[in-house]
Amino acid sequence: MTASFDAVIDRRNTNAVKYDKATLKAFFGEENLQPFWVADMEFKAPEPVLEALKKVVDHGIFGYSARPDSYYQAIIDWTRRRFDYEIEKEWIAYTPGIVPAVNYVLQAFCMPGDKVIIQQPVYYPFARSIINNGCQVLDNPLLYQEGRYEIDFEDLEEKAKDPMTTLMILCSPHNPVSRVWTREELTRIGEICLENDVMILADEIHNDVVFSGHRHTFFASISKAFEARTITCTAPSKTFNLAGMQASSIIIADAKIRERFNRVLERNSIGFQNPLSIAATEAAYRDGEAWLEALLEYLEGNIATMKDYLAEHLPEAVLVEPEGTYLAWIDLRAYETDGRLLEKTVVEKGGVALDGGTWFGPSGDGFLRFNFACSRSMLLEGLEGIKKGVMALKG
Repeated sequence: MTASFDAVIDRRNTNAVKYDKATLKAFFGEENLQPFWVADMEFKAPEPVLEALKKVVDHGIFGYSARPDSYYQAIIDWTRRRFDYEIEKEWIAYTPGIVPAVNYVLQAFCMPGDKVIIQQPVYYPFARSIINNGCQVLDNPLLYQEGRYEIDFEDLEEKAKDPMTTLMILCSPHNPVSRVWTREELTRIGEICLENDVMILADEIHNDVVFSGHRHTFFASISKAFEARTITCTAPSKTFNLAGMQASSIIIADAKIRERFNRVLERNSIGFQNPLSIAATEAAYRDGEAWLEALLEYLEGNIATMKDYLAEHLPEAVLVEPEGTYLAWIDLRAYETDGRLLEKTVVEKGGVALDGGTWFGPSGDGFLRFNFACSRSMLLEGLEGIKKGVMALKG
C-alpha cells in the first residue's frame, strides 16, 4: 500500500477546526495563520478506510446503527497483533471521544472534592475536566533534565498516599512531552497506585504512533492486578487521522467497574454510534497496518528535518526527543523566558498557530507544542514561522 504524505491538501473552507478563522481568532487573536496546533494530521486517511466510507455513502441510508461483531473483532485483533494484549468484546465500551470518556470516569468514580493526579506538562483538557466535575487537580510534575522528562516517583508516592486521592490520569504515550513510558516505569506507577487504592485512567490514544527504538506497553497488560484497576482509553483517531469520526474504545476488564461506567454512559444517553465511524474504525484496524508503517517512516523523516533545521537556524532551541506521538515539544527558553510573550510573538511575527507551553501547566512555560504530522514542505514553513517569531524577540 502506498501513500503520498508529501501531498499538500487544502483544508481551508472545509470546517476544519484548526483552519477555521473564527476559531483561530478566538484562540490566537489572528485569523490568517498557518496551523500547527490541533492534534490531527494533514494526511488523507488510508485507502481502505475511504473505500469503506464510500460503500456506506453509496448505500445512502444513515440510520441508527449497531456495532457488528466484526467491529469488535477488528479492535481485538489489532490490540493482540500490535501490543500482544488479549482483550474481550465485553470489555469494550463506546464513547464519542476520549475527553468525554475522562469526564464520564470522573462522574462514575470520583466525588466532588476528590483529588486526581495528573503529570504536567500534560494535555490540558485533563485539568479542565477534573475541575469541571468538582474535583481537585493534584499535579505530579514531570522532571525535566537535559532535554528529557522523567517521573518523580517520590512525589507521586506522597500524593497517592493522600486519602482524598482516588484516581490518576496516565497519559501514555505522553502528550506533549512525547515520552513512551517503559514497562519498568509503568510498573512502578501501578505499584504505587495499587498500594494506595488509586484507580488508573490510562489515556493511550497515541499508542500506535511510536518511533524506532521504543515500544508501547498497554498499562493494563502488565498484570492482572493492574488490569483490574484500570480503565484504558484508545481510539483510531490519532493513528489513522479519524478524529472527527468521534469513535473511542474504552477497555475495562473488571465487571464491577465496567458496570459502574456503563451506568454513567446510560445516564448521559451514550448509545448508538455514527454509521460512518463504525465502518471507518473497522476498516482502519483491519486493513490500515501498511499505511501506518509508511506513516511512521515519514514522521521519522520529519523528526530528522526538524533536528537539522533547528540546529542550523535556532541552535539554542532544544527539541525534546520524540519517542512517540506526532507532537514535538520544543524548549525555547534560551531565547525567551516569558512563555506568554513567546507564544504571542510567534503568532504575530511568525504567522503560525501552535499550542503554547503554558496551556499544559506552569511547567510548560517557555515551550511550544508543534504538530509535525504534515508534508515536509509545510513542516519547513512552520519551522520558518517559529524562527521569525524568535528572531523578532531578539530584536
